[in-house]
Amino acid sequence: MVNDEEARQLAEEHNLRRAAAKILQMGPTSVIIKRGDAGALLFHGGGVFAAPALPLADVRDPTGAGDSFAGGLMGYLAYAGNLEADTIRTAMIMGSVMGSFAVEQFSVDGLRGLSATRIQERFDAMAELVRFGRAAL
Repeated sequence: MVNDEEARQLAEEHNLRRAAAKILQMGPTSVIIKRGDAGALLFHGGGVFAAPALPLADVRDPTGAGDSFAGGLMGYLAYAGNLEADTIRTAMIMGSVMGSFAVEQFSVDGLRGLSATRIQERFDAMAELVRFGRAAL
């Protein structure tokens, strides 16, 4: 997991898709590129997945959002107990959820006192944000 600037520097490539391809050639089976308020991208053998950042009406302090994203993602992976592509995708959404709580207050105040219910409600809001109907052409 790297942020967009780290990916560009590591791969010596400005385009994130090409940067991810170069990073994957270095050995990992997947790479997550964090893009701040633009969300995060997962590149792996199964393709590309984009996890958005939750659009918020009030952002007070973006400091720590990336770390909260990483913590939510890793926590979910530990909870799920596997690294399957669908699990990583769900973990990225959980990361976005935790990042959204972090930016609403200063320091760690947005994360203090969180309940499983509040986390689930925000997770459900994220699921609704990215839900769409599939239609055949």
